Amino acid sequence: MSQALQWSLQENQLVLSGELGSDTLLPLWNARAEIAPGMRGINLQAVTRVDTGGIALLLHLMALSRDHGNSPVITGGDANLHTLVTLYNLPPELIPFDVA
Repeated sequence: MSQALQWSLQENQLVLSGELGSDTLLPLWNARAEIAPGMRGINLQAVTRVDTGGIALLLHLMALSRDHGNSPVITGGDANLHTLVTLYNLPPELIPFDVA
């Protein structure tokens, strides 16, 4: 059974915890239009798993945020997420990670 995805917008950061996957992302997908305008980054430090559906949602959230004039970055993210991003050959500007 999947661990529920939780999120909150804290100081312009979308903070996620739990699993970001195809079977858990629907509530966040439904809230994306409300979240994206103020979102300047996504914190994945408490995310336990990301699948291809989660990658798609991250890409969409980043694009929506950029449409509002923001330059969002992702903090956190485990080795599996970085591997998926590499395997999909995603350009850094589409899904930029904050390495600081």
